[in-house]
Amino acid sequence: MKRRGRVLGVCAALTLVLALLLLLSAGVGSVRIPPGDAAWILLTGQGEATQVSIIMSIRLPRALMAALLGGALALSGFLLQTFFANPIAGPFVLGVSSGAKLTVALALIVLAQRMHALSSWELVLAAFAGAMLSMGFVLLAARQLRGMASLLVAGVMIGYICSAITDFAVTFAQDAQIVNLHGWSQGSFSGMSWENVRAAAWMVGLSSLLCLLLAKPIGALQLGEAYAQSVGVPIRALRAALVVLSSVLSACVTAFAGPVSFVGIAAPFLVKRLLGTAKPLAVIPASFLGGAVFCVGCDLIARTAFAPTELSISTVTSAFGAPVVIALMLLRQRGRADG
Repeated sequence: MKRRGRVLGVCAALTLVLALLLLLSAGVGSVRIPPGDAAWILLTGQGEATQVSIIMSIRLPRALMAALLGGALALSGFLLQTFFANPIAGPFVLGVSSGAKLTVALALIVLAQRMHALSSWELVLAAFAGAMLSMGFVLLAARQLRGMASLLVAGVMIGYICSAITDFAVTFAQDAQIVNLHGWSQGSFSGMSWENVRAAAWMVGLSSLLCLLLAKPIGALQLGEAYAQSVGVPIRALRAALVVLSSVLSACVTAFAGPVSFVGIAAPFLVKRLLGTAKPLAVIPASFLGGAVFCVGCDLIARTAFAPTELSISTVTSAFGAPVVIALMLLRQRGRADG
């Protein structure tokens, strides 16, 4: 009961912080809107015409996308950490995000030259293809390489290769044909529409629900493959599900916002420390909320810290996420030394 109370308390606190950040995101910007007016507009959709237009057409879709995609990144990181049994595994580190970025950029460039705009679903499909391609290379490397360190290095190298090809393609793209491609390639939540929010909500919501349904088998897998098999968990099917779900979640993020780094590692780690448990049934919803809070907060900093200049979202998430990863590595090393 005490642990359950702690889990509920953490989830409630994260939900409250997320609501406050959404309210702050709605009111803060080049046009400042008082918190009371912003809250009234968010609750009723009514108010002064200009303020309603700014919040409902620009700021709210952006903030909601940051929350949805931040949660998706955190879940993707948790699934990959479970798959590889390593807390440092994540979609950005293993090159999955870079593979998705490559295929989306190529699709935008090729189809823009043919005067065809990609829909939200086409962007996600292109990103998913790239994510699965990168994941395939990582899994092939996993068969040949012994040791998680070598596998992580292989994932980083795959990411660098994909990023190099993407940067080469973007360099020769015409901005008049491909709107915001350069900004997207650096990572950004700007320019989000309600169509994007609906598409992301369907993809992320369905994937998150499937993650919750797999919570019990994932918990068994965390205790070792031998234990999971002894309780009847189909290991191959579960591992395939983890790969597909993590790729879908990562692809959805990259399709709309470009590459966003370190959220998939930092959010699950911090959430586990807050919860005091690694049980999937508790970590999955809490990680989603933690990732949402992390990304909404970082996006708020990205667009307001040096306004009117906007930072890329990966710049901010790296500034806060990289120290978390370093701390995680130091804690693991200390744990081994104590053992």
